Amino acid sequence: MTDPFDHRQIRRAFSRAAHGYDGAAALQREVGARLMEQLDYLDDPALGRAPPQRVVDLGCGPGHAAAAMQRRWPKAQVLALDLALPMLRQTRRHAGGWRPFARRPAPVCADARALPLRDASVDVLFSNLCLQWVEDLPAVFAGFRRVLKPDGLLLVSTFGPDTLHELREAFAQADDAPHVSPFASIAQFGDALIAAGFKNPVLDRDEFVLGHPDLAHLMRELRALGATNALRERRRSLTGRARFARAAQAYEAFRRDGRLPATWEVIYAQAWGPPPGTPIRSGGVDEVRVPADRIPVRRRG
Repeated sequence: MTDPFDHRQIRRAFSRAAHGYDGAAALQREVGARLMEQLDYLDDPALGRAPPQRVVDLGCGPGHAAAAMQRRWPKAQVLALDLALPMLRQTRRHAGGWRPFARRPAPVCADARALPLRDASVDVLFSNLCLQWVEDLPAVFAGFRRVLKPDGLLLVSTFGPDTLHELREAFAQADDAPHVSPFASIAQFGDALIAAGFKNPVLDRDEFVLGHPDLAHLMRELRALGATNALRERRRSLTGRARFARAAQAYEAFRRDGRLPATWEVIYAQAWGPPPGTPIRSGGVDEVRVPADRIPVRRRG
């Protein structure tokens, strides 16, 4: 499978956006808060579950969710993982005002596609609006399953295919180069979870429509979020004035009540780590991985 994303460009874009990210990330914070509500289930006394020992915030950005989970479970080891090192510096800054000797989230610069974590070492894997930058969802979910303990909780959100459809259509009338990333559908997302063997996946979706005065304002906000065009087939030169003007004119067809709408489709998913030996579906075949030391060997006398 050819990855359509330039991951060096993703790293650069989020590194540049780190300092001003919070000022533009109202939607990201709202989605993160809705995803965090699902954590209340783990603290239900009726379940009798022990508090998590290791929690991962993957694609942590400035680290607000990591900090919130560390406050929720002060004795847990919370790992804040992000591809962009400047984002992790913001995580350190947000943890700087904690009381002395309190445990803080540990920042780790890492890629979601190759988690530097031991097998079955994570109780909660939380990821808010990170996976839209990953093409091979089955491979990533296989990695998530590897590090998640049996019965550990996976909570993720991502953008769906209706996201920024107005922007995609406007630029399609002005240019033949792609300007908006492809996003997996809720069905594809669910299929990838099931193929990876996760238990009891539950998916949901929201749609947010944000208004902008003009196309230039929307593009500035996307840059502030690090959500720039990271497709390998993107145009490497600057978008010329004429092409931008054509896109802006095409976008005007969507204007409602004096504002240009920008749609964001958000997909939420919750699932549980399966027991050891649960098969992973790969290429239409179920594969089971068993540690070599668990294979019985009959010795001849």
